[in-house]
Amino acid sequence: MNTPPHRLVIAVSGASGSRYARLLLEHAIPFVPEIGLVVSRVAPQVIAQELDLPEGDLLAGLALPEGHRVTRHAIDDYRAPFASGSNVYDAMVVVPCSQGLIGRMAHGISDCLISRAADVFLKERRPLILVPREMPMSTLHLRNQLTLAEAGALILPACPNFYHRPQTVEEVMLTVVDRILSHLNLRRPGSRRWSEEAR
Repeated sequence: MNTPPHRLVIAVSGASGSRYARLLLEHAIPFVPEIGLVVSRVAPQVIAQELDLPEGDLLAGLALPEGHRVTRHAIDDYRAPFASGSNVYDAMVVVPCSQGLIGRMAHGISDCLISRAADVFLKERRPLILVPREMPMSTLHLRNQLTLAEAGALILPACPNFYHRPQTVEEVMLTVVDRILSHLNLRRPGSRRWSEEAR
């Protein structure tokens, strides 16, 4: 992306790693005026277990700047604006992205709002960032990711870096979130890149 997104879709699958989604929301909300949030059917259970948030509510306790909004959409809400290519959203991030969801997206199976929206972003040639967090990967997983990469998606595995010697689990996870933000042309205050001091 050449400019920061004004309208962004953040989707959350039921894979482990919901803290990545929460951190992305925390650091994207101040910069992105409009965010559409979609959570899979299983994700609230994972969110509740991993983050201890009430009822798996990923937005619990997050403050919105004036003029900014986050709209939650049900997993089967095909009336969501980004379910159609005629309503332009600038980018979509699926974090974490399960391999099952990747498989359905790779084969054009629009069985929920997340896979339908991904299909829209691919066909409209809009940025689609997928953040798988699973290992090891089978041949099927790798082939599905290659298919999506060839179709225009960016595969950004949740592989943290350690060259700035992060001291906490959150600092480690933020190295992944910073890479996601970078591909959205956003920069988190305090983020560090190779051979740079913190901003």
